Amino acid sequence: MLAFLPGPVRGTTALLLYTINTVCIFTAMIPFVIIKVLIPAEGVRHPLTRILTNIVWAWIHINGFILRLTQDIEIDAQGLEGFSQDRSYLVISNHRSWADILVLQHLWRRRIPFLKFFIKKELIWVPLLGIAWWALDFPFMKRYSKEFIEKHPELKGKDIETTRKYCEKFKRSPNTVINFLEGTRFDEKKRDKQQSPHQYLLKPRAGGAAVVLSAMGECLDAIIDVTIVYPKNSTPLPFWSFLRGDIPKVVVRARRLEIPSEFVGRNYEQDQDFRQQFLTWVNELWAKKDRQIEQILRQNQT
Repeated sequence: MLAFLPGPVRGTTALLLYTINTVCIFTAMIPFVIIKVLIPAEGVRHPLTRILTNIVWAWIHINGFILRLTQDIEIDAQGLEGFSQDRSYLVISNHRSWADILVLQHLWRRRIPFLKFFIKKELIWVPLLGIAWWALDFPFMKRYSKEFIEKHPELKGKDIETTRKYCEKFKRSPNTVINFLEGTRFDEKKRDKQQSPHQYLLKPRAGGAAVVLSAMGECLDAIIDVTIVYPKNSTPLPFWSFLRGDIPKVVVRARRLEIPSEFVGRNYEQDQDFRQQFLTWVNELWAKKDRQIEQILRQNQT
C-alpha cells in the first residue's frame, strides 16, 4: 500500500513501524522476563517461556502486516505444506541477507513451532532484542578463531557443548531450530577467500547441525531444507535495501528430509566415522542446493 513512497521515505517508515512493534512487544514481555530472572526453577521458567513465545508470535504477525504494508515484494514460496506446530524440526538454510530471518518467520508462522536460531554471544547486548532472545532460550554461541583455539586449546569444542546444552532444553516441548550452515551471509569475497567449491554458497559448517541431530534426533520429526534466493539482487544485500523496497522478489524453496537413523545419538566431536559421514552428507546437500540456486536464477533472468 505504501509502495508509492520514495525509497528513503518507505525505508524510514518501515523501520519506524518495526521499531514501534518491537518496543511494544518487548514492553509486554518485561514482567515475565523479570520473573524468569528472579526465579531460576525450571518448573517456573518453562511455562514462562511458552507465554513469552506466544507474545512473540504476535510480534511476527504484526511484522507480516508491516511487510505487506510497506513492501511491493513478490514472494515465490513452495514446499511449505505438510508440517505441524506440534512437531519439532531442524531447519537448515543458506544465508543471503539480514532479511532472511524476517522473510522466513513470515512464511513459517503458525506452520511450525517458533524459529530459534544460533546467535553470536556478542549480540546479547543488542538493545531489546538481546534480552528477548535470552528470555526465549535462543542458543548464544561464542565463536573462536582457529588461531585463538591454537593458543587456548582448552576452549576447543565449547560451542558444541553449548549447542548440546540447549538441545537438551529444547526436548521439553515442540521446537524448531534453524541453522544457517554457512555461518555468515554469502558474498563473493567470502566465497573466494575460503575457496568454496560452490558458485552461490559458502562452505557449510556441519558441527552445529550434527550436534542438534545427535542430541535431539529422536525428538525431531524431520529436517526442513530451505533455499532462499533474491534473484533480482546482487549480494551482499543490506537490510536497508529490504526496508526501502529495493528487493522486488524473493524465492523460497523448502523440502522435507527424513532424518538418517545413523546420525541419531552419535558423537560428532569424538566419532570420526560419524563426522566423515555427516560431512559427506552435508556437502552433497550443498552441491544440490548450489545447482538449485543456479536454476532459480536462470528461471528469473527475464
